[in-house]
Amino acid sequence: MTVSAEHRAYRIEDLAHFSGATVRTIRGYQDRGLLPKPERRGRANVYDDTHLARLRQIADLLERGYTLASIKELLEAWDAGTGLGGVLGLVNEVDRPWSDETPARITRAELTEAFGGVPDQAAIVDALDLGVLETVPGSEDEFLVPSPQELAVAVELYAAGVPLSAITGHLRELRIQVEYISERFLQFTTEHVFQRYLDHPPTDAEATEAASLVRRLRPLAQQTIDAELARAMRMMATEQVRRHLGDLAADVAPPTEPAHVPVSLPADTVGAVRELVGRRNVPVFIAAAAEREVRARTMDTLAGLPAEDGPWTDGPRTGGPSGQG
Repeated sequence: MTVSAEHRAYRIEDLAHFSGATVRTIRGYQDRGLLPKPERRGRANVYDDTHLARLRQIADLLERGYTLASIKELLEAWDAGTGLGGVLGLVNEVDRPWSDETPARITRAELTEAFGGVPDQAAIVDALDLGVLETVPGSEDEFLVPSPQELAVAVELYAAGVPLSAITGHLRELRIQVEYISERFLQFTTEHVFQRYLDHPPTDAEATEAASLVRRLRPLAQQTIDAELARAMRMMATEQVRRHLGDLAADVAPPTEPAHVPVSLPADTVGAVRELVGRRNVPVFIAAAAEREVRARTMDTLAGLPAEDGPWTDGPRTGGPSGQG
């Protein structure tokens, strides 16, 4: 028996077996100073449960995305008496999902039905590459969906006429931009909030305090992006409608019509808007916005009022138009 139940002594091969690391990896950790040197007994090196626990900690931190250099700093702080409890609590706080969504599962048949009823293996490969879908071990006909909301968006875009190749291409482009925004937000909060915890190995109390700050600041990035996206969509979509439908909107209001006389928008004008939008292959939500835009601008022109663009969020608005009449 290679492991003594009384002394818990391990040869390096036994340590590799129980930890899941290879012998070569264990020796590499020793060379980097991540693992304490073994005890020398005669001609053999002997390891114990301390080495096994350390290997499992290293594996856990690697899974969380830490580099070996960062892990070495954490472990040195622990060895110096700082403790890892608070630090690992901070790691857990950062590592937990940043969304309230619950992953779901979907079968290959359900995917095919959702996207037009025609199997498309290339699209599935793209979705797997992007992480929109994940494989389920042992099953070729079922997939894990980390974000059902993201998949639902793809289904709606496809139903509106957007090809799958365009959807995946757009997602790749969008992901680059969102990752850049995330990086900038993290740089910003690190500089102004978290730097004081990072210029030295944090104590348990400091790590606990930092974890609390992460919980407080966690929703701020998404809230900011939601607000800014709503603002930008309102501005850009309105401008898009004006650019494509500006001449039509200008023609529907006769200049000689008295401002106080209510006038209905002619049915043929609404039809013309819909026909124009259809020819341009504009998504459904833009078509609806175009029709509302023409109606609103016609009535505003006749009433002598400035045009007021509608909000892209469901939140309350403060203030309002003044000096009407």
